[in-house]
Amino acid sequence: NAMKTMNTQRGMTLTSFLAVLIVVAFGLYVGMKLFPMYQEYYSVRSAMKSLAKEPGVGNMEPARVQDLFFKRLYINYSENVKPANVKFDRIDGGWNMKVNYEVRRELIGNLDVVGKFDSNQELTLAGVD
Repeated sequence: NAMKTMNTQRGMTLTSFLAVLIVVAFGLYVGMKLFPMYQEYYSVRSAMKSLAKEPGVGNMEPARVQDLFFKRLYINYSENVKPANVKFDRIDGGWNMKVNYEVRRELIGNLDVVGKFDSNQELTLAGVD
């Protein structure tokens, strides 16, 4: 009778193992879809911070600043950020640069994942953050 009890306690059944496997695989799949979106956002942030260190950036025309931004960004390659997503507001000693954009990726069938990214950076005469 003791042998019979030991045999029934095997741990995970095949069904529960498959269920866990499916959940983990789905998590990894979603992660693969989201990772490029956040990698791109990181590139946008890096380009903006790099611009803030540019000497005399507060005196530049917005078109010039935008041009420098896209030059930095395309080194990292970004497909979702367009010039229309970049706005400048005048602040004391320079500009406040805003980048707002949306990324949509297909997930499964007719379901999409949408990421909304909103970032701003002060660009002042001193050229420091």
